[in-house]
Amino acid sequence: MDRRIALKNMGLAMGYTIAAPTLLGLVQSCKNEKVAEWVPDYLTPDEGSVLKQLVDIVLPKTDTPSASEVNVHVFLDKFMNEVMEKEQQDFIKMTMGKFIDKALTDSNKTNALDLTADDLEPVLASSLKIGKEEQETYFESIQAYMEALSEDETVVLDDSAARFAFANNLRENTIYAYKTSEYVGEQVLAYLPVPGPEYIACGDLQELTGGKAWSI
Repeated sequence: MDRRIALKNMGLAMGYTIAAPTLLGLVQSCKNEKVAEWVPDYLTPDEGSVLKQLVDIVLPKTDTPSASEVNVHVFLDKFMNEVMEKEQQDFIKMTMGKFIDKALTDSNKTNALDLTADDLEPVLASSLKIGKEEQETYFESIQAYMEALSEDETVVLDDSAARFAFANNLRENTIYAYKTSEYVGEQVLAYLPVPGPEYIACGDLQELTGGKAWSI
């Protein structure tokens, strides 16, 4: 099983499949979005509410802004709507539905809009806290599922594998989108908009940037 292919099918290879002009366009549109008035472009309002809470569980507010404060949820929704292929969109919808169903069942609630971070965090944690062998089994199941769909076969993905796919996808893409945001790029990571003439071939990260990674 080629794990890279499985990741691509899940929509996880965001940094490798999105063209720079498209990325810049998405970032700019997210920057202009008024969070208080946000209406998802692709997700339903219920799903959007869940997504906004989940990105903040992955990256909560500390001495830096939370994921939602830099519009990560807006970026991800636009990415799903404008960049993902139809089969990836359908996969996200299906796996997110399985994730939300589990949260509703565990919390004895019937409406996704009523789900809170306390309801969602245990499902996210349990979906990600699995061993390497189980992860590989899930990736194999996901790959087999995507291949069957491509051949127009009727196939069902195990609920636990679907929740893992969604949780893993969410975590990877939330981190990517956060690092891509203007605030994090300029205020948190090492940022040099106009590189200087000095070239240091072998300086260490602590010396060059104070230990910060370079803004991408």
